[in-house]
Amino acid sequence: MSQHHTPGRVAVVTGAGSGIGRAVARLMLAEGYRVVLAGRREEPLRETAAGHRQALVVPCDVTDPADVERLFAAAMKQWERVDVLFNNAGVFGPAASVDEISVADWEATVAVNLTGSVLCAAAAVRAMKAQSPQGGRVINNGSIAAHSPRPRTVAYTVTKHAITGLTKSIELDGRGFGITSGQIDIGNAATDLMDEIGVGSGAVQADGTRKPEPTFPVQDAARAVLLMAGMPASANVGSLVVTAAGMPFIGRG
Repeated sequence: MSQHHTPGRVAVVTGAGSGIGRAVARLMLAEGYRVVLAGRREEPLRETAAGHRQALVVPCDVTDPADVERLFAAAMKQWERVDVLFNNAGVFGPAASVDEISVADWEATVAVNLTGSVLCAAAAVRAMKAQSPQGGRVINNGSIAAHSPRPRTVAYTVTKHAITGLTKSIELDGRGFGITSGQIDIGNAATDLMDEIGVGSGAVQADGTRKPEPTFPVQDAARAVLLMAGMPASANVGSLVVTAAGMPFIGRG
């Protein structure tokens, strides 16, 4: 039987308290997944869960190895397996070019976006190797910054490029264990993070001007993650790019 038809597959979603993580967690719950909701603050996670009986709320700082171990231990204790990790926790980091960014700001961005993703992937892969039946899928949330940066986003851009290497390494090293990995690169889903960088009101363009950009509903980004998660074990979406139609990404800025 394919994974797709097995009821109640278990998914761990990091950064589940807001934005894309919240939308993905809610859609997965609606589609019959058992979902472990991870994030730094308990209250937003509880809001995401909305009392759903198949939701497990586990406060977790992905930059803390002990916290990440506790997260996956809680998932295994509750449901005895992990089928999907949506590695989503991330921060935009400071507005800075390489010569401007402080070492502390650089390290803080790398800690969440890259090291946090590595720690969660490591714990997920260990669980997926150990469980029976063996295997699972790691979906990493990259960004269109993994293809084309915005001005003065050096830390964010570098970490999102690095996620591509993580995705490919997991996919390669997981082959003998039924573990697959894919990366979703989302452009301008309507979230609080997009408001923070001014996408709707005017985002900084490559030529230094500010220009409002199209956005699209975060629920539709979640549908793309669900597509990747729901593929049978015999198939893998290695890379998926989904953007607001007409946003300044494909053409020359």
